[in-house]
Amino acid sequence: MIRTTAATAVGGVAASALLGNAALGASPTAFSGFGALPEPRARRPFGGKLGKLQLLQVGVGGSIAPADRNELKNHPDVVFTGLCDVDSDALASVAKEHPEAFTCRDFREAFDKHGDKFDAVVVCTPDHNHALIDLWALRANKHVYGQKPLVQQLSEVVAIEQAIAARPKLITQTGNQRMGPESRQYAVDIMKSGLLGKAIEAHVWIGGPGAGTDGYFWYGGLKDPITPPANIDWPLWLGAAVDAPCRPGLIGLQWRSSWDYGTGQLGDWCTHLLDILTFAYDLPSPKSVLANTLDPSDFYHARGVRSTLVYDVSKVPNRNRFAHDRFTVHYADQAQAPSRAELGLPPGKFGGIGTLVVCEGGVICCGAEGPVEVWIEGKPVDFKKLPGLGKVTARNHWHAWVDAIVGGPNRKTDGFVQSPFAATAKMAEAGLLCSRAARFPQQELGWDKSRLVFTKPDGSTHEEATKTCVTREYRKGFELPTVS
Repeated sequence: MIRTTAATAVGGVAASALLGNAALGASPTAFSGFGALPEPRARRPFGGKLGKLQLLQVGVGGSIAPADRNELKNHPDVVFTGLCDVDSDALASVAKEHPEAFTCRDFREAFDKHGDKFDAVVVCTPDHNHALIDLWALRANKHVYGQKPLVQQLSEVVAIEQAIAARPKLITQTGNQRMGPESRQYAVDIMKSGLLGKAIEAHVWIGGPGAGTDGYFWYGGLKDPITPPANIDWPLWLGAAVDAPCRPGLIGLQWRSSWDYGTGQLGDWCTHLLDILTFAYDLPSPKSVLANTLDPSDFYHARGVRSTLVYDVSKVPNRNRFAHDRFTVHYADQAQAPSRAELGLPPGKFGGIGTLVVCEGGVICCGAEGPVEVWIEGKPVDFKKLPGLGKVTARNHWHAWVDAIVGGPNRKTDGFVQSPFAATAKMAEAGLLCSRAARFPQQELGWDKSRLVFTKPDGSTHEEATKTCVTREYRKGFELPTVS
């Protein structure tokens, strides 16, 4: 059964009600950590009409969509049969590369009129439409490759978890290509295997965003509304968001800094930085978040944020991986790395991007794509000489998603999907908590995922934070579909 509901403020609505019979964390697709790699096995040939995996790409321009498309089209079992974009110029340009593919500007038209022409969907839109299109695809029994971050609203984490529980046979993958190389996989193995002892705390940081109007973010101030470019269908660009005027800094790449359409630097990078913590420790939902910043979020996400997530791990099945009943993750932008002296490390400087875990027997730090550094008793060691280190497999994560769906003689990888929605929903939840909490700086916000509410220290509901930071009002015709 499929229902469509318009979501407004959901404070006090139990997440278990949204999830139906699939209890949080107990669904057949619940993420169970970064497990042993499966042995490649023969599979029957894919039964698609063309003998290949037929893909629809929603969002074909920008910076990420072309890279995704180029990687996927290089797989011998892939053909792009549909292209969709609200930008007529981008759509026309890419259509020349795929003349046999159907084109449309409204993704709903692709499902309504061309649903029999594609088997899977690649979603590369601005963040605020990720969950909407992912859910349309899952509802239609399509496999999904969805760009990061997986969702833009905390309530959408629950919606996605519901959908994957209802569609356990569909293969999902989130854009997290940095898990493909060996380095981050080695980091996961070291932490999950406890080669440095039990985990005490983690520090995660990312450089930027800048103060100006260049690159991926816009911090040039809120400007007066403008007429949307002629090639942009503005109502379709808005999609799930309520009617609002077009402004400088939204069209193109810089919507990432806006509260309504992006997730800020912390949300944008959470999949690339919190992934190894999720895979190694299978963390539960955070219990609280504290964000410190001098400039609270308004129309834009805050810059210069240092946040603290606290996890209650006292009753988790893998309690033996943690030194204490609480596990703390410090997550910051502007390259706010921890003090090496405080950690007992030799003098030096961390890179501008890192995920660092302090364990009882040492410290491990991993950059976005490496390198992996390990210190024991304050001295650097070669991590590849650690006793008990397992084997890892470098892979093309785009092709692994295809191979998991298709199988057959053309497999180019072992078909292991590293970043399924079940895992990246957890990363998105943590990243969103940090970016959203910056609207209420220096306030410790409790987080109750089961009710989708923020709480005050006395346990009462924080009404304002719940109202402004958990969900959005969805525009008529673009409500989230509920898959059950």
